[in-house]
Amino acid sequence: MENKRENFGSRLAVIFAMAGSAIGLGNIWRFPFMVGEHGGAAFILIYILATLLVSLPVFICEVTIGRRSRQTAYNAMPTLKPGLRLGRVAGFLSVLVPVVLASYYSVIGGWSLEYFFQAASGRIVRQSPAEVTTVFETFISSPWMPLTTHLLFLGICAFIVARGVKSGIEKFSKVSIPVLFFLIVGMLVYSVTLPGSAEGVRYMVHPDFSQINARSLAYALGQSFYSLSLGAGAIVTYGSYVKKSENIIVSSAATAVSDLLFAILAGLAVMPAVFAAGIEPGAGPGLVFQTIPFIFSSLGANLPIISTVCAIAFFLAITVAAITSEISLLEVAVSYLHDKFGLSRVWSSVLVFVFCGLVGALCSLSFGPLAAFKLSGMGLLDLFDWLCSNVLMLLLSLISVIFVGFFLGKENLRDELSNGGTLPLGRGLFNILYFAIKWVAPIAIALIFITNFIL
Repeated sequence: MENKRENFGSRLAVIFAMAGSAIGLGNIWRFPFMVGEHGGAAFILIYILATLLVSLPVFICEVTIGRRSRQTAYNAMPTLKPGLRLGRVAGFLSVLVPVVLASYYSVIGGWSLEYFFQAASGRIVRQSPAEVTTVFETFISSPWMPLTTHLLFLGICAFIVARGVKSGIEKFSKVSIPVLFFLIVGMLVYSVTLPGSAEGVRYMVHPDFSQINARSLAYALGQSFYSLSLGAGAIVTYGSYVKKSENIIVSSAATAVSDLLFAILAGLAVMPAVFAAGIEPGAGPGLVFQTIPFIFSSLGANLPIISTVCAIAFFLAITVAAITSEISLLEVAVSYLHDKFGLSRVWSSVLVFVFCGLVGALCSLSFGPLAAFKLSGMGLLDLFDWLCSNVLMLLLSLISVIFVGFFLGKENLRDELSNGGTLPLGRGLFNILYFAIKWVAPIAIALIFITNFIL
């Protein structure tokens, strides 16, 4: 099967594709409001440490499982350790989690697409600041427009995945990731030049540790997992496309650092503008779709052309980031159908589009006609997001590190990371990494569970 499996063409392609999976709405939409709710720079420092000390070892585990097995996320662990019940559980979760994620993620991706259209038409700049919140609430509660943008966004992503690893995912990632960095740096420059933005910059670089508590620590680690797409089957699947000659540690570290850098740049692009507009930094999930349009509409009266261009660039960045993450989630299900049932990538993509389109439609309608339908006090989109982020992704990540730390075998891990002994791998570095995988990561994930359900 290995000689039939597509591979990424180069190390740069591996890094761009995996960075594309990692860099998404979690960076531009979720990270800034998490920073705003949990103490600014202090949260960022904890986030960086959590990524390097815990999330990076988990990331390496998932890439290792994928490349060593050369299988989809569903078959990876059963192939490496036949008969292990833990592997079968992981296989089931590796298909369930990304499909659920992709279904509701495409709804939010549709929102970003709608706001890009609004920015391109000049509508955001023409709105009065008082209208911004009302426009967003009216849009998401409408039965048809959010469904249309959800399906359009999902269709774009399914088309890219249907084209294959090299012709679809790799080509798109090679173009989109550099464009994303260019756009977010441009937004950062614009943001820090606004009157009153200096306080936002200070908020991002001067830590206030009095705002940090046990829940903040758990949220920082949870955000790191969410941002790097850990526990979603995507990294295992992408790992199966990595050549045997590729250095897993270098590629994984480059991906993690790229994700960290982009998240910080996104925070620096958003927070100064938030302070310049006099908006509360802990405004929550509406920070991007309600407060950022408020900023552009406020400036539109005096600087209509500049405000329009910046609004287009900002929501283009959000849309592209959402697409790069969505295609990694769809790829898990498409590769499963393709490998297990022999379906073509096109038909696999069509089936996944239909399923995610239907589930996503229910999530979209949970803000409108189905708003009264609640489970545990949450609408469908909020419920799926909570289940995936706080339960399923953490559980799958925990299984991955336990599998590599206790079942794959230390020498098998060394063999994979050193490419059969052809790459230099110091014993000290390997022992530290192995300790982090076997003990630090599982304990950290368990602590997140405890914090989420008890505190």
